[in-house]
Amino acid sequence: MLRHPLLDRWRALPVTLRDAQFGVLLAAIAFLPALASYGTRLGELPHRPTDVLAVAAAFTMSLSLAARRSRPAVALALVAVGFTVQELQGYESFASLGLIVAIYSAGAHQERFRPWMAGAATVWYVLLAIALHAAGAAPGVGDFITFYLSLAIAAAVGANVRSHRHATAERLRLEGEVAVAAERARIARELHDVVTHHVTAMVVQANAGQFLAADPAKATQVMVTVSDTGRRALGELRDLLGVLDPTREAEPASRPAPSGDDLAKLAGLVEQTRAAGLPVTLTEDGDVPPMGAGRETAIYRVVQEALTNALKYAAGAPVEVRLSYHRDRVEIVVTSGPGQSTPGVGGSGRGLTGLRERVSLFGGTLDFGPAPGGDFVVSAVVPLAQ
Repeated sequence: MLRHPLLDRWRALPVTLRDAQFGVLLAAIAFLPALASYGTRLGELPHRPTDVLAVAAAFTMSLSLAARRSRPAVALALVAVGFTVQELQGYESFASLGLIVAIYSAGAHQERFRPWMAGAATVWYVLLAIALHAAGAAPGVGDFITFYLSLAIAAAVGANVRSHRHATAERLRLEGEVAVAAERARIARELHDVVTHHVTAMVVQANAGQFLAADPAKATQVMVTVSDTGRRALGELRDLLGVLDPTREAEPASRPAPSGDDLAKLAGLVEQTRAAGLPVTLTEDGDVPPMGAGRETAIYRVVQEALTNALKYAAGAPVEVRLSYHRDRVEIVVTSGPGQSTPGVGGSGRGLTGLRERVSLFGGTLDFGPAPGGDFVVSAVVPLAQ
C-alpha cells in the first residue's frame, strides 16, 4: 500500500466523507459539455434538453454514492430512482454511471438481506423495462437482457471482492489465534522453566531445615540458601515479565542479555542444586563452539529441567551432568540415580515435553526415561548452525 502523509490523512477520514468526494467529482464531470452525451442509457427515448428535473436526477445518481459503502442498499435505491427518472424522461447524463458503481458497491459491501436486495433490484429492473417498452423505447428484449447481465456481472464482481475480503479477514483471525496460542505456550514454558527449579530447590531446602533445629548454624545456612534461591527466582521472574509486558519499559539492566551467556551459568546452576542437597557433578568435553543465544538457552533449560526432576523424584541421589561439544552439535546427558521423591512437590507434565518442543526448534532431539539399574536419563542433541 502506498504511504504518503496526504494519503494517510485522506484514509483517516470517515468512509462516508471519502465516498462523498467521489460523488461530487462524478456530479461535476456529468455537466462537462464533452461528456454530457456519454453515460449509461437503457431506453434510448428521444432526447430531452437538460432542465431542473434532469439536474436533480444527475445529483441523485452521483451524490447518493456517498453512502455506497456505509449504506449500500440505500445508495442503490436512490441511484435507481435517479436512473428511472433519467430513462423515462429521456435525459442524458454521465452521472448514470453511478448505477454501475452502486450495483458493484452493493455486491461488495452489503452484509444483510442480500437475496432480498437482489430480488428487489430485479423487480425494479423488470418494471423499468416494461415502462420503457410501453413508452416506445427502441431496445428489444435481447437488449434489456444484455443490460441486465451487465449489471449482474458488476454485482458478481462486487460479491467476489466481498468474499475475498472476508476470507482474508478470517485467515488473519485464525493466524492471530494460532499466534496467541503459540505465545501463551511459550510464556507458560518460560514461566515453568524459570520458576519450577528454584521453587523445587526451596522446598527441598525447607524440608531439610526441619531436621536441623539442634544445629542452629546449619539451620541458619539452610535459611540463607532458601533466601538466596527465592531472590534469584524473583529476579528471573521479574526479567521475564519485564520482557513480556508490552506496556512497561523495562530497565536495560533487567532485560536478559541478548548475546546469550547461559552456558556460563551452568556452574552456578550446579552449585545451587548442590546447596539444595543434591550431589551433582558437571563434566564438559571439548571446546564450546559458537552457537547463538537460542541454542545456549535450550541447552541450559535441558540441564535445569533434568536437575529439577532429580530434586523432585531422586532426592539425595547422585546426578551426573555431561556436555559434549562437537563442531556440528552439542550432546547433553543427565543421569540421576534412584532416590526418594520430595514431599510437597509434583509435576505438571509439561517440563520435559516443553523442552522437547524447544529443542526441536533447532532440529534437535530429546529423550528421557529409565535406564538399567534404576537410573533416570535425560539426553538431548542440539545441532549447530553450519
